Amino acid sequence: MHTSRNFNAWEGGGEYNVTRGLRRCFGLKTAVVTAFADNPIGRLVEDFILQGGVDTDFIKWVDYDGIGREVRNGLNFTERGFGIRGAVGCPDRGNTATSQLKAGDIDWEEIFGRRGAQWFHTGGIFAALSETTPEVLLEAVKCAKKHGTIVSYDLNYRPSLWKDFGGLKRCQEVNREIARYVDVMIGNEEDFTACLGFEVEGVDENISHIPVEAFKNMIKTAIKEFPNFKATATTLRAVKTATINDWAAMAWHDGEFYESIQFPNLEILDRVGGGDSFASGFIYGFLSENDPQEAVDYGCVHGALAMTTPGDTTMATLKEVQKIKSGGGARVER
Repeated sequence: MHTSRNFNAWEGGGEYNVTRGLRRCFGLKTAVVTAFADNPIGRLVEDFILQGGVDTDFIKWVDYDGIGREVRNGLNFTERGFGIRGAVGCPDRGNTATSQLKAGDIDWEEIFGRRGAQWFHTGGIFAALSETTPEVLLEAVKCAKKHGTIVSYDLNYRPSLWKDFGGLKRCQEVNREIARYVDVMIGNEEDFTACLGFEVEGVDENISHIPVEAFKNMIKTAIKEFPNFKATATTLRAVKTATINDWAAMAWHDGEFYESIQFPNLEILDRVGGGDSFASGFIYGFLSENDPQEAVDYGCVHGALAMTTPGDTTMATLKEVQKIKSGGGARVER
């Protein structure tokens, strides 16, 4: 990254990537709730969103001051990594329009009441953007629950975001409060440990091996503390190199655990967005078939395919997902 002369532009974001995957790959009608500074960069991102077919009705546009002193749009520079050189991210997202959202800025009654949104997905990245964004999220999930909207939440722990807002202690306070209103909780072993305070025994510092039984025990503990969870899901990634990972997923629903299709030694082009694509496939499986095994398989396959293409967002089609899910291979199609 530090020697680059050219960068390709993509839109992306933990919550948005899920929304776009549900629209572009799985064909569901979706919308994004966010805020942008009204300048050419903001309009470029809007154009990307429109290309993905996601509804932009709920984007809040904020007047731009000309230099970004008061408000700006966030950037995230990403290096894919290769082999022994791991992926690198360099976020430049301070003072963004989204981070300045506060309770009362979004008409959640319009979204959940009058529009009747069926599913609301959000996560820990938005919660960590500023001191005001947790209040926006709490306002949203409370309104969603009032109208019977399913709420899913991806913990997505990012220590760099929390360090200026109370660190790990504040992270757990915020996420544990939001978790009381969540139906479907998504996160990996680090997320559940950092955000909710649950430990997974046997995970080493480099997460080179995932002890599945230990993770199941942790989920059982989490469900006892948060009986409102109707389902939980996690990706199981063991990093061998930046371009070779073991990849799988696991879900819990209604007292039972479900393990996905396994992808040992999965070859990866760009790992960014793999977890978000898992989430969109998982949500699709429940919405389309209400079957936890189908859901975890859809999620795992979609996440795997997303990591074979560049950028945060999926390029896979439903036909491709179903082909791999049913045991299809990579033979050329003519």
